[in-house]
This record gives sequence, C-alpha cells and structure tokens, in this order.
Amino acid sequence: MRLFHVSEEQNIVFFEPRIPSRQDLNQSTGLVWAINEKCLPNFLTPRNCPRVCFHSNAETTREDEIRYFSSSSNNHVVVVENRWLQKMRDTKLYLYEFDTTDFFLLDENAGYYVSEKKQVPIDCIEITDVFQALSNRNVEIRAEDSLWKIHDEVQHSSLGWSMCRMKFAIPRDD
Repeated sequence: MRLFHVSEEQNIVFFEPRIPSRQDLNQSTGLVWAINEKCLPNFLTPRNCPRVCFHSNAETTREDEIRYFSSSSNNHVVVVENRWLQKMRDTKLYLYEFDTTDFFLLDENAGYYVSEKKQVPIDCIEITDVFQALSNRNVEIRAEDSLWKIHDEVQHSSLGWSMCRMKFAIPRDD
C-alpha cells in the first residue's frame, strides 16, 4: 500500500498533526491526513475545486457500471464544474508520499488514513498536467455546469464515492 498527501505547496519538509475541522472527529488529537492510491484521483485537482468522484468496487452492480461509466477501461470518474477546467490546466500539484508505518485507516470508502505523529515525506512528485495525471490512472474526467444532480444520484448507487469541497460548488438551482 502507498499513501499520499496532495498539495499545491512545494517543498513541504514535514507534516505536523493538526486538529481536524470535521466535528465528528476527536477535537483534542491532531492528525496528518493521507489518501491511498486507489482514491488518490479524488485529490488530483486544485484544493478548493468542488468535485464528485466515484469508482467501482466489489459491491458495484453491472447496472451501475453501465449507467455511470462511459468506457470499460475506466472504473473511476472525477466530475468537476466547467468553470474549474482552466484552473485545473493552470495548477501544479505536489504529490507527497509517506511511509505507511504510523498510519491507520479512518475511512475505507474515501481511502483516508491518518497518523497522530509528525510525518516526513519519503518522496515528492511534481504534477504539471493534472489531466494527464488523471488519464495515466485511467480516470475519466467529466465537466458539468452543476454537480448537484450527480452528487445526489451517486450516493444512492452501489459505487464507492467521495464528494469534496462542495461548499465551493455553484449553489443548487432547485
């Protein structure tokens, strides 16, 4: 297993545990967050880019595969708003890899792992072309005017899914 942290910041020397912003987590214990390789595509976007991501898993039905994937060669989709496409083209990302020893699984569906200890990256990969990085991982990229329809649908599917930075999405129009 490989674990990563994606950032727009270059040359991060270490990651210090931070108190989580999520209220469902212990507010007295700082954490360093990482993502597993399977769910890494969910974070290969600019930080505040709202996105709906989904992938097939062991529970995915054939009906959902047909409904949500446009190609049998892709089993992962990242949906962003049209207005973010240029920002994605212009963004450079840094993919920090961690030694997995001190991490534990927090959320299997989302691929989140956390550590309560300071972490020093074992590697850093610069990503200058986000679209190419996603394509290299056989991820389909879709752009929509609004994310809310797919946001609502995919939660009731048999897919693994993640909704990120939805507070920055264009507001619902319904």
